[in-house]
Amino acid sequence: MQPQREYLKLKAIFSHIDIPLTEIPTGKLKVMLIDEARERSESIAAILKSVDCEVVANVNPKHDLLEQVERYQPDIVIIDIDLPDRDMLENLRSVQSNTPRPMVMFSQDDDGYTIRRAVEAGVSAYVVDGVQAARVRPVLDAAIATFDRYQLLQKQLDVTRLELDKRNKIERAKGILMKQRGIDDKQAYEFMRKAAMDHRLKVVDVAQRVIDAAELLGGPV
Repeated sequence: MQPQREYLKLKAIFSHIDIPLTEIPTGKLKVMLIDEARERSESIAAILKSVDCEVVANVNPKHDLLEQVERYQPDIVIIDIDLPDRDMLENLRSVQSNTPRPMVMFSQDDDGYTIRRAVEAGVSAYVVDGVQAARVRPVLDAAIATFDRYQLLQKQLDVTRLELDKRNKIERAKGILMKQRGIDDKQAYEFMRKAAMDHRLKVVDVAQRVIDAAELLGGPV
C-alpha cells in the first residue's frame, strides 16, 4: 500500500479522535543523514538525490542528534552505521522522546538483539547489507507509513487512557459524596454536574476537587 493511501486509511479510522495529522510528504523528502564515514555518506547522499530526496544535513553520530533534528527539521532520519552501539541508540531514543521522526537504519549487524534494541529506540526500518539505490525510496516510504501508523495508535492509546482516568475520577468522587451525604449514585453525579455548571467547570474538575478535599480532611476516599 502506498504511504499516501495508508495515511488516508488511518485518517478515516481515527476520524472520531481529535488528533491533528501531518500529511505524508509526496515530493522531495528532507533527509538528515547520520554517518561517520565521510566518503560513504557522500555516496549515499548521491543515491538519495537520485530518488527525489534532499539531504538537509550530514551529521556525525557522535554529535547531539536531538539538537540537529530540532535545527534541520527533517522528514526522515537515515542512519548508516556498521555496528550501532549503546550511545547511538540512546541518542536516537532521545530524539524519539522529544521530536519523533521516522528513522531508517542501514547496518552490517544482523544480530537479532541489536535489531530489537534499535526498534525499541525508535527505528522504523532496519536494513542489513547496506544501501541499494533500487530499494532506498520504497524503504523510506514504508518507514514513514510505519511511523505514522505507530504515532496514530499511540495517540489513540493516550486518548483512551485520558478518558479512563476521567471516568475513574468521577466514579471515585461519586463514591465520596455518597458516603459523606448519604445519597445515591445518580444524586452524587447530579450534585457534581450542577457544581460544574455553577462554577463553569468540567465535571471531572469538580470530581478532582471533591477527591482533593476528602484527602485533605482525612475523610473517605
